[in-house]
Amino acid sequence: MSIMEHVGVRPVTAVAWTSNTGTCPKDFTLISITEDGSAANFTRSFAMRSGYYLCYSKSTSSGMVVSDIVLLSDKDSIRPGYCYIQEHLEAKASVTKKKRLCVRVVPVGSVDTAVLDIKVTTKSKMMLQQYTCLGDINGYVMWCKKGPFASPLPQAKPRSVSLDLRRLSLDQPQPPFPLRPSNPPPPLPPPVRLSQRRHSLSSKDTVDKPADGSLQTITALDGVPFSLHPKFESSANGMAPHLNAQLNNIRIKSLQDIENEYSYTFAVEESAAKRTRTLVATAQ
Repeated sequence: MSIMEHVGVRPVTAVAWTSNTGTCPKDFTLISITEDGSAANFTRSFAMRSGYYLCYSKSTSSGMVVSDIVLLSDKDSIRPGYCYIQEHLEAKASVTKKKRLCVRVVPVGSVDTAVLDIKVTTKSKMMLQQYTCLGDINGYVMWCKKGPFASPLPQAKPRSVSLDLRRLSLDQPQPPFPLRPSNPPPPLPPPVRLSQRRHSLSSKDTVDKPADGSLQTITALDGVPFSLHPKFESSANGMAPHLNAQLNNIRIKSLQDIENEYSYTFAVEESAAKRTRTLVATAQ
């Protein structure tokens, strides 16, 4: 297979052990038959009731790919960045620990080449072209094929359509929305809760306040008519001619008359200031 043919192949994203098709995870492919037509059941002996199979996935939902796969013995230490494959087995099944299958899983965008396929053959002289031999385990030989792959395109997440968009129709135009200022005024502070007494006083002040908005002082004599006591009416009438005579004798002075009458030259203050300056100069 050429490089251009490899590009269209999806990479392997996960590898695992499973007991049968019932325990095989979703989106995984179970290898039940080897390439030379034998059962791919990795059993350790014929007395065992259940064995285990190898399965792999090419689902891109996780965003990870298998960049490498190795087969290690129990004496080999696991390499940095590698991990043992998962096990989806029944309670009676077990995987051999003498040889372990390890994979290196990396993000899909961090590499250009990855494991594209996995195959199993019996322990014979059969060779698979363009596949790499990983080694033998329990009488089976593991093979893998590596190469460039096509990165999966990102899928847009479905968005829920709101009820308002569902109601939109070309036949029934919707009423225009009210205009809103781009720079609205700051919100007003919450009103302060007044006590019952203060609220009653404020209500009374509002009622008594005149319509023109001016301030007036309310006293106890508001609304009471002004009149003289009868015993003072005779005295007031008797004094009226005398008051009229005094009012007639009042002379209205002009501005010039007032300045002439109350003219003051401040000569005394001026002479005192001169004497003070003379004494200060002599003392120096």
